[in-house]
Amino acid sequence: MALNIARLLATCFGLGYAPVAPGTVVSAAAVLFYYLIPSLQDLRLMIPLVCVITAAGIWSGRIMEKRYGQDPSIVTIDELAGQWVALLALPPTLPSLLLAFAAFRFFDIVKPGPVDRVQRLHGGWGIMADDLLAGFFANLSVRAVMGLAALAQTLFPL
Repeated sequence: MALNIARLLATCFGLGYAPVAPGTVVSAAAVLFYYLIPSLQDLRLMIPLVCVITAAGIWSGRIMEKRYGQDPSIVTIDELAGQWVALLALPPTLPSLLLAFAAFRFFDIVKPGPVDRVQRLHGGWGIMADDLLAGFFANLSVRAVMGLAALAQTLFPL
């Protein structure tokens, strides 16, 4: 019973079984939900939701690792949490959504420095930690790009 619940949660209700790039599929779904459900843009909902998803991901990830080995590709709950961290408090505009998606996928796939290091944690923690950190770096990157774009527009108005 626990395995079935863990599988359901860890695969984001089956999205993790996508035949190609399941992490990207879940990230795209996370962006779509963020855009289509305006209440997800409220930090008072999103922060607790990310915390609950993280706890569920640690629990289900630990069970899935025991069954399928370290960080199985079908486990995609980490992409959901990480992508939502990448979107936290960003405006729901097409440019910011696309930048957050691209930046999160970059940090999640490339895993620079600390993102790679936290992935080595055991018991479901590593599954979640690298994506949360990738989401954090993606969020900061999008804010930097948006800030630079606003500055450029101020300095060089068209």
